[in-house]
Amino acid sequence: MARIGIFFGGRDNGRTAKIARKIQEGFGIENADLHNVKSTNVEAISKYDFLVLGTAAWGIGEMHSDWENFIDELTEAPLKEKKIALFGLGDQVEYPESFVDGMGIIFCRLPYKENVVGYTSTRSYKFYYSNAEKEGEFVGLAIDEDTQPELTDKRIKDWIAVLKTQFK
Repeated sequence: MARIGIFFGGRDNGRTAKIARKIQEGFGIENADLHNVKSTNVEAISKYDFLVLGTAAWGIGEMHSDWENFIDELTEAPLKEKKIALFGLGDQVEYPESFVDGMGIIFCRLPYKENVVGYTSTRSYKFYYSNAEKEGEFVGLAIDEDTQPELTDKRIKDWIAVLKTQFK
């Protein structure tokens, strides 16, 4: 498997970073590199065939503020030949009307949506609306560390198993 670049927004010791590290471990640390979008540049993307992009929902459904500058550069990056997977964190009980919207915003900004892999089922979640839902599926992995932390590890493990086949 070629190298994977995992890019996340948030504090290096925050929940999104914690999930990014679990994803890295699932692929094998030797196969995936972590990048906080706050302290990297978009040129780093060119090193990877496969990208995993992650954010928490910030405020009421926005992507993390660290993504604000990076997303503008990302849309200009050479993404045409890259497969991209997304993950998002949110709280479906406190914010059921904007659950994992940050992930949906990143998806909407990507120029080659056909390159996005790793869609997941919306079953087992209870929310009203999400920008990250397309045709009954999330555009990536939805994580709720607030109300369903006991499901996080299995969701990550199952998602990575799917991505390993889709990243070929």
